[in-house]
Amino acid sequence: MSARTRTERPPLVELQGVTKVYGSGMAAMPALRGIDLRIAEGEFTAVMGPSGSGKSTCMNILGCLDTPTGGNYLFKNINVSGLTRNQRALLRRHHLGFVFQGYNLLNRTSALENVELPLIYRGVKARERHHRAAEALAAVGLSGWEHHTPGELSGGQQQRVAIARAIVTEPALLLADEPTGNLDTARSIEIMELLTSFNRELGITIVMVTHEEEMARYAEREILFRDGLVESISTNGGGD
Repeated sequence: MSARTRTERPPLVELQGVTKVYGSGMAAMPALRGIDLRIAEGEFTAVMGPSGSGKSTCMNILGCLDTPTGGNYLFKNINVSGLTRNQRALLRRHHLGFVFQGYNLLNRTSALENVELPLIYRGVKARERHHRAAEALAAVGLSGWEHHTPGELSGGQQQRVAIARAIVTEPALLLADEPTGNLDTARSIEIMELLTSFNRELGITIVMVTHEEEMARYAEREILFRDGLVESISTNGGGD
């Protein structure tokens, strides 16, 4: 990744006055109240905040899993808010990777086959799929575990498979939702070091939701949400 500071890098995603309201009339519930946010290419950002603060809604919008009620979401200067459902699905498929707290692996499917799934959706041929999935598993330290099912893996290993699945498509943006939430401290540190290495060495932009301050410190910046607004943004060093 370039040694340029965050402010010198072009923005990968921007939120401009983004609002999100669920329901209508008397039942209307504002989840986001006008968010302005800029995340540079190659940045590692941690998003924090109490339950109901809007952080998960923000992540869903960034991941094209939800759409804003108002404002604009720009991805590489393209206004995602104006895309159709199918166009948003293509953006997810070709530019985004996801890591979840609960791993979201197929239980009866091998590690290799789990990692291949995004490539199947892209129409990649079998031989190339196998090769790229094996490379991704090697990158997360799981060479030799390709044919094990999730039930034969520890929690930390399952999350490594999930990370391999997220990076196998070489996404521009990786969205991680509480990636260490189900892991002990030692495994959590391993996962964070893995994410940090992919950010620094491959230049993958990462936005991570976490409630753990120790994990948030691995990011360049910490963004704190409260009551549907960005309450504060702090820098952990090395970014600006």
